[in-house]
Amino acid sequence: MNNISIRHLRAFVEIANLASFTRAANQLNVTQSTLTANIKQLEQQAGLILFDRTTRQVTLTKEGKRFFPVAKRLITDFSLALDDLQAGAEQQRGHIIISTSPTGNSILVPELIKRYNIAHPKIDISIYEAGASEIEQQVLSKFADFGIGGNHTQDAQLEYQPILQDQYGAIMPADHPLAEASSLTWKQLRGEKMLHLSQDNGIRSELELLNKQNVIHYQSSVPTIEASNPNGLGALIRKKVGIAILPALASQVLAFGGLKFVPLTTPVRARALFIVRRKDYTLSPAALNMLQILSQILQQQAEDADQFVTYNALQQTVALD
Repeated sequence: MNNISIRHLRAFVEIANLASFTRAANQLNVTQSTLTANIKQLEQQAGLILFDRTTRQVTLTKEGKRFFPVAKRLITDFSLALDDLQAGAEQQRGHIIISTSPTGNSILVPELIKRYNIAHPKIDISIYEAGASEIEQQVLSKFADFGIGGNHTQDAQLEYQPILQDQYGAIMPADHPLAEASSLTWKQLRGEKMLHLSQDNGIRSELELLNKQNVIHYQSSVPTIEASNPNGLGALIRKKVGIAILPALASQVLAFGGLKFVPLTTPVRARALFIVRRKDYTLSPAALNMLQILSQILQQQAEDADQFVTYNALQQTVALD
């Protein structure tokens, strides 16, 4: 029945309901000859007679009676599916999934969700906090609509739109001997016990790459002490196990509250945060609108940013595709 369409099903159901070709044609606003042709096509495709026709009445055959509830259900399912598509296009229904780094989740996402929810209260939103590599995998697998994180692998299937850069610095207890400095050089950290986030974290990967390229100069402690998340790293710093190198915004997340951030210079280096998307994935109208709102937030943040952070509004082509 490859050539059967919803038009044929509606013709069949309407005739069955009204027991008349004439009344069904009027109800569907088609000619009786068109309606008759639709039923003939349906019967030919099915290889069965669906109606018994006399000059006085039209009744369903045994096969027609069996098919009738199925046809009604198919029409209902089609209508519901079409309504759902239209609701999604009008942003009256839908589900957006964001995969984000801890920094994005702390600095950008709360305001983004607040504004978006006010504008579109019927859209479901899920937020998953993850490391850089997991963010990329969630976007690649189409689990997440988009990500907010680092450029961890430079995957050719992904598009990375920079949204901010924040300067690296050392984070330490407020009573640490280096905490009173207005800035530090990377070389001044030699001899300090360095704590790290785990290998799958974009910050850790970038720092190790810069160190390997001799762009920055600091020595990792042996043995290595690392934490899989900011909460664990913050707890280690508070216990004075050591200090860590983090970007300015990362140091502002709740996990590092009460600790001191001292910017690093000679050279000044900054971490970049990106919107991560699949190049071949068309975002829903709801997700595209969320990116438009994010761009507005970035523009406003740029006006109030301190000396350690630079914000970039999203390019219009990214938000509007």
